[in-house]
Amino acid sequence: MELRFADLNPVESYHLLIQTVLPRPIAWILSANDDGSSYNLAPFSFFAPVCANPPTFVVSVGKKPGGDEKDTFTNLARDGRCVLHIASVEQLQALNASSATLAYGDSEVERSALALEAFSGSALPRLSQAPVAFACTLQQQVDVGPGGQHVLFLQAEAAYLADDIVLSKEPRLQVGAAELNPLARLGGSEYAALGELFNLPRPE
Repeated sequence: MELRFADLNPVESYHLLIQTVLPRPIAWILSANDDGSSYNLAPFSFFAPVCANPPTFVVSVGKKPGGDEKDTFTNLARDGRCVLHIASVEQLQALNASSATLAYGDSEVERSALALEAFSGSALPRLSQAPVAFACTLQQQVDVGPGGQHVLFLQAEAAYLADDIVLSKEPRLQVGAAELNPLARLGGSEYAALGELFNLPRPE
C-alpha cells in the first residue's frame, strides 16, 4: 500500500501516524490551574527528549475535541511551569483516566485521589507513585499546521528517580529499564509494556 498525505484528511493522517510510529513514550504532565489550589494532569504521546545541554523535551499539544485549548497548554502559556512524569505500567489506570476531557479547573489529580509530594527544585509537586519526574519550564513554543498544533520545548531543571530503578551511580548513572517498566502508547486505545530486552553494543 502506498499513500500520499495530500490525499488524506487530518484525522486519517493522525491515525496513520499513531499506528505506525510505535511504541511512543508518554509524558504525564502536571500543571497548576489558575486558581493556584488545584492541578491539571494529562498524558501526551507526541513526546521525546531532544537535547541534553540544556536537557530539553519536546511535547506536541493539540486542541480539545471542541476546538478549545487543552488545559495543559493554557497553564503552561500562563506560568511556564510543569512536572513531566514517566509512568510505569502500574499507573496505567490512573494515566488513562487522566486523558478524559474535563472542564477547566476540574482536577484529574483529585478525581483519581492521586497522592502528591513536594519536589525539591520545583515550585510544583510531583506524583508520589510515578518512578520518574522532571521539573520543567517552557523554553519555547512553535505552532504547526492550520489547526495550530502547539509544539512545546520544555527545559528540565530538576529530576526525581525512585531509588528502586537506579541500578548504579558509578561510573555513570544507570537506570534499569525493567525496573522502571514504562508504559508505551500504541494506536487507538492500545498500550504496551516492555517485552524482551536486547543488549547490543555499538560497533567501534
